[in-house]
Amino acid sequence: MRLLHTSDWHLGRSFHRVNLLGAQADFIDHLVETVREQEVDAVLVAGDVYDRAVPPLPAVELYDRALHRLADLGVPTVMISGNHDSARRLGVGAGLIGRAGIHLRTDPEGCADPVVLADAHGDVALYGLPYLEPALVKDRFGAQKVSHEAVLGAAMDLVRADLAARAPGTRSVVLAHAFVTGGLASDSERDIAVGGVEAVPAAVFDGVDYAALGHLHGCQTINERVRYSGSPLAYSFSEADHRKSMWLVDLGPDGEITAERIDTPVPRPLARIRGRLEDLLEEASFAAYEGSWIEATLTDPVRPEDPMARLAARFPHTLSLAFEPEGREDDGGASYAQRLKGRSDQEIAEDFVAHVRGGGAADEAERAVLQAAFEDVRTGDGRQETHR
Repeated sequence: MRLLHTSDWHLGRSFHRVNLLGAQADFIDHLVETVREQEVDAVLVAGDVYDRAVPPLPAVELYDRALHRLADLGVPTVMISGNHDSARRLGVGAGLIGRAGIHLRTDPEGCADPVVLADAHGDVALYGLPYLEPALVKDRFGAQKVSHEAVLGAAMDLVRADLAARAPGTRSVVLAHAFVTGGLASDSERDIAVGGVEAVPAAVFDGVDYAALGHLHGCQTINERVRYSGSPLAYSFSEADHRKSMWLVDLGPDGEITAERIDTPVPRPLARIRGRLEDLLEEASFAAYEGSWIEATLTDPVRPEDPMARLAARFPHTLSLAFEPEGREDDGGASYAQRLKGRSDQEIAEDFVAHVRGGGAADEAERAVLQAAFEDVRTGDGRQETHR
């Protein structure tokens, strides 16, 4: 059975000030054409279909067109909600849409209710695990604690129990949206840490033939059977070196896996350039980046006059400008975003406590209050949707 694994479309997202809806439409065209040309048997979309819970209307219209086109091909599609999606909104009409072969899995209660397809070698059960917010699903799954590993492990126990009750030789695929240990993050993924811990071990997916993951934006292989497709477009300059693609996965008669990367269209390459302004404007080595979206870091000892306009004369698609003066020992020249890079919300808040206190770090009780506050904010929208 041939599967096309994609995720993290983030429909409605922009890149700095650039509207990406046209590029996202080009990706959908490419997806549909790949399904047709490669004779795909099922499409797997592993979450973050939209960029935010209430997406703009043009993004909803693009999503609607994508579903119609996939349904017209007669190729089943299994799609889960991610941490950026509103599970309730994405799942509206799931029962009716399912009749057209588009199977939305947005309710945690349906984790062990697979879409069952068949080929010449028997059944293939495709289980869709939507993004599981630990605080909201712990009790439903009987998990031992509020953590990603606990709730995802409990969901996978349900999957394995269902699979064990099926005919011998039934092959299995799981879609999940999570941060798996060994994966490489970028700057454009939203923090999903709970209690300072966000990663789950790849072993949580033991017992299934393939785990199609979403959340991380770089295409990567955790192991032969556990893979991220990554986002089809770059959504931050930290992804400048990414090769954007989808996985074309062939699932053999005994569950063996072969996988090939299918490149996705690049609207414009990304480049990070660094140096003194005059060097960036004059050196021939930078000519290759004149058509790229640019993140420029200037190292002039003194901030040049009107740097953005001067850069734009050579690099008309400059989107981001930062200053890191040569010889400066402190981080005073670093931008706010650069100083926060790689730090969780919890760490930033604890730094703020230390700053306003004049150096005294947050104690254990204060860290617990901050952690509870962040978890309440993150889960608040989910709770509201559950009680509507």
